[in-house]
Amino acid sequence: MNLQKIIVPILGVVVVAAAWRAYGWAGIAVAVTGIVMWALLHFTRLTHVLKRAANRPKGYVGSAVMFNAKLKPGVNLLHVIAMTGALGELLSPKDEQPEVYRWTDGTDSHVTCEFANGKLVKWTLFRPPAPDEGGAAPTP
Repeated sequence: MNLQKIIVPILGVVVVAAAWRAYGWAGIAVAVTGIVMWALLHFTRLTHVLKRAANRPKGYVGSAVMFNAKLKPGVNLLHVIAMTGALGELLSPKDEQPEVYRWTDGTDSHVTCEFANGKLVKWTLFRPPAPDEGGAAPTP
């Protein structure tokens, strides 16, 4: 169970109740204004990230190796989409946990990310073998 889905609304009610107790109706107006502003900031970030991602090919990233180096366990899917600038290619069945997405770069290297409940659990980098450049390396 995701505690954040329970704690955030309870915290909002506590803030409004404390504002009522301290300042009456004026306190409620200020508290509700602050909560609405916080929600609008998060909504604006979400829309900007998705607007940027809509203009890029699905599942594309500039450099899979650099993307792999920036990943950390526990980040949410929106943060990963913001880092890549593109939506990932969904590899798992829709609406099933864990969700598996893949981002590929121009050299066919790709990063496959696994998300459980919207949080990054693990990821793997695949790099195709380098083509042989015409023979063995010279020996000194």
